[in-house]
Amino acid sequence: EIYTLSLHDALPICRLAGGVAHDFNNLLSVINGYCEILAGRLLPHDPSRRDVHEIHAAGQKAAVLVRQLLAFSRRQELHPHVISLNRLIRDHAAILGRFLGSAGRLHLDLAPDLPNVRADPAQLQQVLLNLTLNARDALRRNGDVTIGTAIREIKNGSNRRVTDTPPGRYVLLSVSDNGVGMDAATHAQLFEPFFTTKDAGKGTGLGLAMVYGVVQQSGGHLQVHSAPGVGTTFEI
Repeated sequence: EIYTLSLHDALPICRLAGGVAHDFNNLLSVINGYCEILAGRLLPHDPSRRDVHEIHAAGQKAAVLVRQLLAFSRRQELHPHVISLNRLIRDHAAILGRFLGSAGRLHLDLAPDLPNVRADPAQLQQVLLNLTLNARDALRRNGDVTIGTAIREIKNGSNRRVTDTPPGRYVLLSVSDNGVGMDAATHAQLFEPFFTTKDAGKGTGLGLAMVYGVVQQSGGHLQVHSAPGVGTTFEI
């Protein structure tokens, strides 16, 4: 089964998420700013310092969630550079492998002589991290996650739907796992903010929404191939 999400399909919820996130971010800036002012006025041993610290910590966590919503809504500021995708993956392979822990093994399948791409390296790093964590959570015992790159040619006539990737020559980034896979119902909600299949308290449901936003804002395309019991592949 192949599920392709288009910008047109998600545009109304993008606008809603972006508007809410923008207003909420302004409020958080006030909260976090006053926390810093209060902390500077309190004496080192004042018992209220701990309370202010906890408020500030919660505000900073909320700010991270807001940034993910802004990414989904395509309203965050990107700083693109011409970069080597293979080098970016190799530089972060060790830490991505550690995130898998005992759940599985990380493999790299990188195409030689890969052309450079123009993207925000920090945001692309977050995309890799979120897709790796998503794959880890889907793994069964001793699973495998593969990060790959390739050159893909899409010929005229192969894009039958308006939402399909246009013909051209592309650099492909893929993250694959051999985990539990997804059914059609999960596919349909995959990139919605706050949608998650995890237990309560174990996920915000914003990781894949952030991936979607970064890819779309960077001018990329995204496909997901998945089937229950087979695994999942994200292709950018």
